[in-house]
Amino acid sequence: MPTAHKGAISFGLVHIPISLYRTNRDHDISFNQLCKQTNQRVHYKKYCANCEKELKPSDIVKGYQYEKDKYVIMSNEELEALKSEKDKTIHILQFCDLLDIDDIYYEKNYYAIPDSGSEKAYELLRNAMFSEHKVAVAKTVLGTKETLMALCPTENYILMKTLFYHDEITDLPKSFQRPVVKKNEITMAKQLIRAMSEPFHPEQYHDEYQQRLMTAIQEKIQGHAVTTPSHNETADIADLMDALKQSVAIKKKSVPRKRSVRH
Repeated sequence: MPTAHKGAISFGLVHIPISLYRTNRDHDISFNQLCKQTNQRVHYKKYCANCEKELKPSDIVKGYQYEKDKYVIMSNEELEALKSEKDKTIHILQFCDLLDIDDIYYEKNYYAIPDSGSEKAYELLRNAMFSEHKVAVAKTVLGTKETLMALCPTENYILMKTLFYHDEITDLPKSFQRPVVKKNEITMAKQLIRAMSEPFHPEQYHDEYQQRLMTAIQEKIQGHAVTTPSHNETADIADLMDALKQSVAIKKKSVPRKRSVRH
């Protein structure tokens, strides 16, 4: 797995060299865009109207527009040179409880893996945070952006979560009513929640749509018509309480009874 970022965690005077690795991979089926008439691939060309020619990657530079049609050019070398070792370091700014950070601020996850020779300092930080039930709020430069992040300890490693800045979070797009909920409705909703509660096992979930999509693709490759899956009709229940009661009853029926063990 390629390294997403190399740097070091700065914890007081403690320096912990680490590498960041992505925590996820993409399994989605990708499609190419084709011409409707010829089924030929559609290609996107980077074209300069002034030069009247297609540009190669080596012909393209980064430019910041400071006035209309006026740009200052910044090379990759200049952008990289602006980063000091301090910028590449992940500076811990404070520690806080995990629940202090609202879920809306989380963006991406990375595994933070210690480099050779820094394992003990890494384990010290992980163990201490885990024992105190704390996460660390830190900053570093990723790419061309100073990134806010949270260092979250687990039983075996530290998970690095990038955070949005407060001014990047948008307000609630529209207001909505909050009707009064009756006590018996809340009781029935809690009963349904308890009936549907069980330990979370992520390995039991998978992308069923991607499987159906691949099956459909294979059917078309073999010259067969795509079969449409049957859909379960949802009962139209006007009364909220009736819907809750029926949901609880259905869930109870679906739970297998435990056999009594005779001694």
